[in-house]
Amino acid sequence: MKKSSPKAATENVENENDEHMDNDLHELFLDELSDLYSAEQQLTKALPKVLKAAQSDQLKTAIEDHLRETEGHVDRLEQVFQSLGEKIKRKTCAAMKGLVEETSELLKEQKGKASIDAAIISAAQKVEHYEIASYGTVRSWARQMGHEDAVSLLEATFEEEKAADAKLTEIAESTANEEAAR
Repeated sequence: MKKSSPKAATENVENENDEHMDNDLHELFLDELSDLYSAEQQLTKALPKVLKAAQSDQLKTAIEDHLRETEGHVDRLEQVFQSLGEKIKRKTCAAMKGLVEETSELLKEQKGKASIDAAIISAAQKVEHYEIASYGTVRSWARQMGHEDAVSLLEATFEEEKAADAKLTEIAESTANEEAAR
């Protein structure tokens, strides 16, 4: 029976990692991470405008909290790239760009109306659902490729996005929708 040396075992691990990082899924993973990075950066610029338009203190607090979380999401994505030894590609997330534009239009249309908070929640939940889907996908890919550091970072953001969505639903059902119906 032939024994492998520690060096050979290390080389096997490195070769396994190379296999996980030299394929179409890994390239797609990096592209989607760059897309999410753009999305989160766009959101950090858009949320202060949404915050300014919000009427209820409860919604304002939720938006402020999520803005802080979103800044943390940007940091986490940077950590994911760093853990992989990869660089963030410059790209613009077209989906978030569209969602931000739609939100801006909605704010103009609803300005001064009792429905403004309900409209903000609607727009914010569209963003949250996009992010939940995206983070769920990249987390699954990271898990499949054995990028455990990335998995834990992406899981943390995924859970925060789900919690933000649940908080928005709570605000909509407890106050914002009733206010809009008056």
